[in-house]
Amino acid sequence: MKALVLAAGEGKRLRPLTSNIPKPLLPVAGKPFLSHIFHALQSAGVTEVALLVGWKANRIKEYYGNGSELGLKITYLEQRQRLGTANAIGYAEGVMDEPFFVVNGDVVVSETDIKAMRAMFERNGRTVVGAVTVEDPSKFGVIEEKDGKLIRILEKPKRPPSDLINAGLFVFTPKIFELIRNTPKSVRGEYEITDTITILAKSEDVLIHRIMSEWIDLGRPWDLLTANDIFMSRLVGKVEGEVEENVVMKGEVVVEKGARVRSGSYITGPVYIAKDCDIGPNCYVRPGCCFGPNVRIGSSVEIKNSIVMAGTHVPHHNYVGDSIIGERCNLGAGTKVANLRFDDKNVRVSFKGELIDSGRRKLGVIMGDDVKTGINSMIDAGTIIWERSIIGPGASAKGNIGPGTKVL
Repeated sequence: MKALVLAAGEGKRLRPLTSNIPKPLLPVAGKPFLSHIFHALQSAGVTEVALLVGWKANRIKEYYGNGSELGLKITYLEQRQRLGTANAIGYAEGVMDEPFFVVNGDVVVSETDIKAMRAMFERNGRTVVGAVTVEDPSKFGVIEEKDGKLIRILEKPKRPPSDLINAGLFVFTPKIFELIRNTPKSVRGEYEITDTITILAKSEDVLIHRIMSEWIDLGRPWDLLTANDIFMSRLVGKVEGEVEENVVMKGEVVVEKGARVRSGSYITGPVYIAKDCDIGPNCYVRPGCCFGPNVRIGSSVEIKNSIVMAGTHVPHHNYVGDSIIGERCNLGAGTKVANLRFDDKNVRVSFKGELIDSGRRKLGVIMGDDVKTGINSMIDAGTIIWERSIIGPGASAKGNIGPGTKVL
C-alpha cells in the first residue's frame, strides 16, 4: 500500500521554532519528526510515499532525497497555494491509483493504529477514518457517528456534538479524487477533506477506527516536548561515540559516532546525543534530553527534558529544564531557565497578546535560532524568545520576546 503524507504547511503556530526550519524537520528523539511517521508507515507495509511539500520544500527534499536511505521510495508533490486539506490530497490524483493511506505530517501516530486501519480496510474495502477523543473538540473536526460508521464531520463547531475528532489519518480509495473535485469551498474559504468525507458518507459506509495508542497534534511549540516524551520512551541505547573514564550512564542512552562524553558526566536516560556533540566534563544530563549535532553541554550544567538543536552551546554553570532551544544559540555562563510557577499551576504562555494555558505544569523556554544570552541572565517559565534576540548580562526575560530584540 502507498501513502500520501501532507507536509506543506508553514507551521505558523509552532514559531519561532519553524521560522527557519520546516515543521517536518523539527527534531524529536534524535531524528526529524517526519521520520517517525515514515517508520510507522513502513511497519504497516508501506514502501512508497508521496510527500506533499510547500514551505521550505527544498530543505525537506535535500534531507530525504529519494528515500533510499530509509528503505522507501519517496516522490514529491508541491502545493503552491494552501487551499485546504481536500485541495492538498487532490494533488495526488494520478499518483495514487490504488487504496492508500493519508497522514497529516504533524500528528503522532503509532504503528499499532496504522496496522489496525489497514486491516480494517482490507476486511471491508471501505474508507477508514482515524478518530480520537479529546478534552476540547471545538478546535478540531468533530465526528458524528453511529455504530462505528461516520455520519458527518463538523469543522471546529462552537457546540461540538461529541468529543470524537478527526485524527488526521485515513485510508482512501482513488474514488476520493472525484469527490474532491466536487467539494465546495467551506465557510473558511478552503476545500476541506472533512466536507469530502461527509459527502462520501451519504452514499456508502465510512468506517471509524478509534485511536488506541498515543496521539498528538503538533499545534503549539510545547507539543514537541510531549511528542519527544513518547518517542524517547521507546529509545534503545547504543554507544558509538567516545565515552571517557568516570562517566556514569544509566538507562537508555544513545551516543552517536563522532560524539564525545567527557569525564565526570552523569547521564540518566533516555537521552539522545547526536554526532559531533561535546558533553561535559562534570555535567548532569537528566532524562528526556535530545541533543542535535554539534551541541555543546559544558561543565557544571544541569539539563533535563529538553530538546537542544544543532550547533547550540550550553557551556558553563547553566540550568535548563523542560525547554526547546533552536539552532546555533549560546547561553552565557550562569544563565538559568525557570520551568515551574511558584503557585504550582500550569505554565501560561503569552502568544499574540493573550495568555494561553500550556497544559504543562513544567515548561521552560521556547527559544528560536541564533539567540544569545549574557552571563547570569534569567529566563522565566513559559517565555518565548524569537530568533536572533539577545538577553544581556544579568537581564531577566519574560513573556514573548520578538525577533532581533535586545533585553538589557
